[in-house]
Amino acid sequence: MEAQNGGGGGAPVVLNVYDLTPMNNYLYWFGLGIFHSGIEVHGMEYGFGAHEFPTSGVFEVEPKSCPGFIYRRSVWMGTTNMSRTEFRSFIENLAGKYNGNAYHLISKNCNHFTDDVCKNLTRKSIPGWVNRLARVHFSTASYQKASKFLQSDTSLLILRFLMMIWIQYLHQLLGTVMWKSWTSTCCHQTSIL
Repeated sequence: MEAQNGGGGGAPVVLNVYDLTPMNNYLYWFGLGIFHSGIEVHGMEYGFGAHEFPTSGVFEVEPKSCPGFIYRRSVWMGTTNMSRTEFRSFIENLAGKYNGNAYHLISKNCNHFTDDVCKNLTRKSIPGWVNRLARVHFSTASYQKASKFLQSDTSLLILRFLMMIWIQYLHQLLGTVMWKSWTSTCCHQTSIL
């Protein structure tokens, strides 16, 4: 482990990444996916989630066992020289900036929280693929229009249409045998085409 993590002292800082959808099994290989992440320090994992109250949405769980998500992998981020007590104080202060009712899937989500923690502890950002969906969306010129559109039924129809085009492309690319296997496991809804 010493060679893997680059040596040095201090407490390990590890990013634990979870799948939000089984579709990630397919999207992951194309550099896409919808992920939850938590940050593991001093033997506990910390995450950020939504609720309807103006109180902290930061929570603590056993590492690699965040309820409601499927653990995918861990990413070594470095070490911190903060003691357990110093870290606890740091996370409590940071938690005040992450209220559950301020959670936003695109602009203030769990991955923004873990990125904030990582930057403070290791001076490194989390890997770009973990929060790519939010970054791509946030970079659009008309953020508010895009956000409203993504919450509409129209966006769901367009997404299904694009997914069917993608599936047809995969069918041609992968062949009939893999096509039948893939569609039987992930495409249970009626096509809009």
